[in-house]
Amino acid sequence: MAKIIPYNSKLKQLARELRKNMTYGEVLLWNELKDDKLWGFDFDRQRCIDNYIVDFYCKELMLAIEVDGMSHDSEEAFLKDEVRQSRLESLGVRFLRFTEAEVKYDRVNVIRVIEGKIIEIIKSDPTIKLSVNFDTTLLA
Repeated sequence: MAKIIPYNSKLKQLARELRKNMTYGEVLLWNELKDDKLWGFDFDRQRCIDNYIVDFYCKELMLAIEVDGMSHDSEEAFLKDEVRQSRLESLGVRFLRFTEAEVKYDRVNVIRVIEGKIIEIIKSDPTIKLSVNFDTTLLA
Protein backbone atom coordinates (compact mmCIF):
# COMPACT_ATOMS: atom_id res chain seq x y z
CA MET A 1 0.00 0.00 0.00
CA ALA A 2 1.31 3.44 -0.89
CA LYS A 3 2.67 5.48 1.96
CA ILE A 4 1.85 9.16 2.18
CA ILE A 5 5.04 11.19 2.14
CA PRO A 6 4.89 14.83 3.20
CA TYR A 7 6.21 17.55 0.93
CA ASN A 8 7.36 21.12 1.18
CA SER A 9 4.42 23.20 -0.07
CA LYS A 10 6.83 26.00 -0.99
CA LEU A 11 7.94 23.81 -3.92
CA LYS A 12 4.50 23.65 -5.57
CA GLN A 13 5.00 26.76 -7.72
CA LEU A 14 8.42 25.57 -8.90
CA ALA A 15 6.91 22.17 -9.77
CA ARG A 16 4.24 23.93 -11.87
CA GLU A 17 6.94 25.88 -13.70
CA LEU A 18 8.96 22.70 -14.31
CA ARG A 19 5.84 21.04 -15.78
CA LYS A 20 5.55 23.91 -18.26
CA ASN A 21 9.25 23.74 -19.16
CA MET A 22 10.01 20.03 -19.42
CA THR A 23 13.04 18.88 -21.38
CA TYR A 24 12.51 17.04 -24.65
CA GLY A 25 13.42 13.73 -22.98
CA GLU A 26 10.93 14.38 -20.18
CA VAL A 27 8.20 15.14 -22.74
CA LEU A 28 8.96 11.91 -24.60
CA LEU A 29 8.83 9.83 -21.43
CA TRP A 30 5.72 11.63 -20.16
CA ASN A 31 3.95 10.65 -23.38
CA GLU A 32 4.64 7.00 -22.45
CA LEU A 33 3.52 7.36 -18.82
CA LYS A 34 0.55 9.76 -18.86
CA ASP A 35 -3.09 8.67 -18.86
CA ASP A 36 -2.17 5.45 -17.02
CA LYS A 37 -0.71 4.06 -20.27
CA LEU A 38 1.84 1.91 -18.47
CA TRP A 39 -0.27 -1.01 -17.23
CA GLY A 40 -2.82 1.27 -15.59
CA PHE A 41 -0.43 2.89 -13.12
CA ASP A 42 -0.92 6.59 -12.44
CA PHE A 43 2.26 8.63 -12.82
CA ASP A 44 2.54 12.32 -11.94
CA ARG A 45 5.13 14.63 -13.43
CA GLN A 46 7.26 17.05 -11.44
CA ARG A 47 5.99 15.70 -8.13
CA CYS A 48 6.94 17.28 -4.80
CA ILE A 49 8.21 14.73 -2.29
CA ASP A 50 9.76 15.81 1.01
CA ASN A 51 12.01 18.77 0.11
CA TYR A 52 12.55 17.71 -3.49
CA ILE A 53 10.83 17.50 -6.86
CA VAL A 54 11.13 14.30 -8.89
CA ASP A 55 10.51 14.17 -12.64
CA PHE A 56 7.91 11.36 -12.52
CA TYR A 57 6.31 9.54 -9.59
CA CYS A 58 3.86 6.70 -9.15
CA LYS A 59 2.41 6.83 -5.65
CA GLU A 60 1.02 3.28 -5.75
CA LEU A 61 4.44 1.84 -6.60
CA MET A 62 6.40 4.50 -4.68
CA LEU A 63 8.54 4.72 -7.81
CA ALA A 64 10.36 7.86 -8.91
CA ILE A 65 11.82 8.16 -12.38
CA GLU A 66 14.44 10.78 -13.17
CA VAL A 67 15.60 11.97 -16.58
CA ASP A 68 19.04 13.51 -16.15
CA GLY A 69 20.19 16.05 -18.70
CA MET A 70 23.60 17.64 -19.10
CA SER A 71 23.13 19.70 -15.92
CA HIS A 72 23.63 16.45 -13.98
CA ASP A 73 27.06 15.75 -15.53
CA SER A 74 29.21 17.61 -13.02
CA GLU A 75 30.63 15.98 -9.91
CA GLU A 76 28.81 18.53 -7.73
CA ALA A 77 25.46 17.71 -9.36
CA PHE A 78 26.18 13.99 -9.04
CA LEU A 79 26.82 14.36 -5.30
CA LYS A 80 23.63 16.42 -4.84
CA ASP A 81 21.63 13.80 -6.76
CA GLU A 82 23.14 11.08 -4.57
CA VAL A 83 22.16 12.87 -1.33
CA ARG A 84 18.67 13.60 -2.67
CA GLN A 85 18.11 10.03 -3.83
CA SER A 86 19.40 8.60 -0.55
CA ARG A 87 17.01 10.81 1.44
CA LEU A 88 14.01 9.83 -0.68
CA GLU A 89 14.95 6.14 -0.58
CA SER A 90 15.03 6.41 3.22
CA LEU A 91 11.34 7.36 2.94
CA GLY A 92 10.63 4.22 0.89
CA VAL A 93 10.79 5.75 -2.59
CA ARG A 94 12.31 3.52 -5.26
CA PHE A 95 14.36 5.13 -8.03
CA LEU A 96 15.09 4.69 -11.70
CA ARG A 97 17.43 7.09 -13.44
CA PHE A 98 17.94 7.60 -17.16
CA THR A 99 19.94 10.08 -19.17
CA GLU A 100 18.23 12.45 -21.56
CA ALA A 101 20.03 10.67 -24.41
CA GLU A 102 18.71 7.25 -23.34
CA VAL A 103 15.15 8.54 -23.39
CA LYS A 104 15.63 10.29 -26.75
CA TYR A 105 17.44 7.51 -28.61
CA ASP A 106 16.62 4.25 -26.81
CA ARG A 107 13.11 4.77 -25.45
CA VAL A 108 12.07 1.16 -26.13
CA ASN A 109 14.70 -0.11 -23.71
CA VAL A 110 13.94 2.65 -21.19
CA ILE A 111 10.33 1.44 -21.13
CA ARG A 112 11.52 -2.17 -20.77
CA VAL A 113 13.60 -1.21 -17.74
CA ILE A 114 10.62 0.60 -16.20
CA GLU A 115 8.38 -2.41 -16.87
CA GLY A 116 10.96 -4.71 -15.29
CA LYS A 117 11.12 -2.51 -12.19
CA ILE A 118 7.32 -2.45 -11.94
CA ILE A 119 7.18 -6.26 -12.12
CA GLU A 120 9.89 -6.48 -9.44
CA ILE A 121 7.92 -4.10 -7.18
CA ILE A 122 4.63 -5.96 -7.70
CA LYS A 123 6.27 -9.30 -6.92
CA SER A 124 7.69 -7.89 -3.69
CA ASP A 125 4.42 -6.26 -2.57
CA PRO A 126 1.23 -8.26 -3.13
CA THR A 127 -0.90 -5.41 -1.72
CA ILE A 128 -0.39 -3.32 -4.87
CA LYS A 129 -3.67 -2.92 -6.70
CA LEU A 130 -3.40 -4.01 -10.32
CA SER A 131 -5.45 -2.64 -13.19
CA VAL A 132 -8.07 -5.01 -14.61
CA ASN A 133 -6.11 -4.83 -17.86
CA PHE A 134 -2.83 -5.90 -16.25
CA ASP A 135 -1.55 -9.14 -17.75
CA THR A 136 -0.85 -11.26 -14.65
CA THR A 137 1.12 -13.75 -16.75
CA LEU A 138 3.92 -11.15 -16.60
CA LEU A 139 4.35 -12.08 -12.95
CA ALA A 140 4.98 -15.77 -13.61
